[in-house]
Amino acid sequence: MTPDRTYFSAAWAVAWRYLHNLYTKPAVFVPGLIFPLFFLAAFAGGLSAVGDTPRFDYYNFTAFQFCFILIQASALAGVFVGFSIAGDFEQGMGRRMMLATSRRSSILLGYALGAALRLIVVWVIITGVSLLAGMEVRATGYDLAGMYTLGLLSNVVALLFSAGIAFRFRSLQAGPLMQMPVFIALFLAPVYVPQELLTGWIEPVARLNPVTALLNGARSLMAGDPTGILLAYGVAFGLIALLALWALRGLRRAEVAG
Repeated sequence: MTPDRTYFSAAWAVAWRYLHNLYTKPAVFVPGLIFPLFFLAAFAGGLSAVGDTPRFDYYNFTAFQFCFILIQASALAGVFVGFSIAGDFEQGMGRRMMLATSRRSSILLGYALGAALRLIVVWVIITGVSLLAGMEVRATGYDLAGMYTLGLLSNVVALLFSAGIAFRFRSLQAGPLMQMPVFIALFLAPVYVPQELLTGWIEPVARLNPVTALLNGARSLMAGDPTGILLAYGVAFGLIALLALWALRGLRRAEVAG
């Protein structure tokens, strides 16, 4: 077997193991699905009157909230993969995976592939529930592809951030360090109203928050009027480049630690 085939075979083995453990243990999979559905019900349902305010100019409040739920669910799926990485190392499986492959970056790639495949199920469920809740879709097929791609990139960003922490601590006790920064970044973006309606201290914070660019891009694509797409993709790929170094350096520390 050639080195490249060995590398990708190792990555697929890690991805398969992650997905097998995920879908055979409901306690692992269900929380990552319950969170976005809860927020969808709370925001799109309980706060639907916000869409009737005079300056709220987005075409459909459920669609407005769906875009946030999409980004949030995608990012949280990446965080939960970080939990799996930490758990594997805590139980000794991480060390065995490192012994099984000479190019340890295939381990990180495998987890990333598993996270991406997990997203398909999450997206299908939250999209179906949103449509049943009355979400109107104005996006074309290309717009939808761009929107879900932003969701995938959000997943990669959160996964690399969480993986960097998991590789360094190699313990589930580091879970809050993975989850809280992602939650804070998500909820310091324009969650309930468009960015133009934010006031007070949250307005400059949201303007500087990279999640805002992703949300605004996703919402414009859903509305069929793409704006700020280059900024959204630029922010996403910039974060991925920086956090890939963070995750790979964490992997190197795990390797040195044995």
